[in-house]
Amino acid sequence: MPLNARPKAPASFWIVAVLSLLWNLFGCYDYLMSKLSPASYFAANGMNAESAAYMAALPAWLTAFWALGVWGSLLGSLLLITRSKQAAPAFALSLLGLAVSQLTQAFWLHPPQPAPAGLVLTIWSALVFFLIYARSMAARGVLR
Repeated sequence: MPLNARPKAPASFWIVAVLSLLWNLFGCYDYLMSKLSPASYFAANGMNAESAAYMAALPAWLTAFWALGVWGSLLGSLLLITRSKQAAPAFALSLLGLAVSQLTQAFWLHPPQPAPAGLVLTIWSALVFFLIYARSMAARGVLR
């Protein structure tokens, strides 16, 4: 094996990478629809008018952290698929965006209709998993 060769990616890597991409594309879809067609999107997802108004009035800085979380995860997935070790820092930045946006809403802004706890736990679990997975693949030399 040449000195600069990286190990072959196992089949499980490609499964995780593609699932990561699909998962994060949904987050991007949610973000875009929330910004481009909020009234109809929120209504279709069971949000009342008060919650829709709350989302529309989010401070710009908080929306920026939400965007960092969503788009950082998509970047992490794309970097994972290209086998770049920069996937882990992208997922870490995404985790920062998630933490700031979720904690701000939980402890300061208090949305009128909070996200279901199961959904929040699933989002956190997925992102932490993708970060740990990217770091472990980088450590094994699968990512460069």
